[in-house]
Amino acid sequence: RFAIKGSLAGAAVYVAYAQGLLGSGTQGAEAFRKAQAALPPAIHEWTSYVGWEVRSLPPTPKFDFSPSDSWNKGVQTVMSALSVAPTRACEYTVEGWKYVKDLVK
Repeated sequence: RFAIKGSLAGAAVYVAYAQGLLGSGTQGAEAFRKAQAALPPAIHEWTSYVGWEVRSLPPTPKFDFSPSDSWNKGVQTVMSALSVAPTRACEYTVEGWKYVKDLVK
């Protein structure tokens, strides 16, 4: 089981790297545009293979999504959390000691 899961995870990382998803924001945006262009024909081909009516499926959603903006927002959030982490750790430690002292009294 572990070997199968590990090989699937490795394959997913390899595909993501090969498609440019692990590169810069512009490479990720380009890979996303390629996926958006390839998705409707792939769904049509798969449904015709299975034998479903294409008209019965809802239209593919249109995304207004920028991977580079999301990446930058995520990096900013993480850096903000890391910058206040020492202060918050001290505050939580003081609160914890205060709570323990109140329990001991």
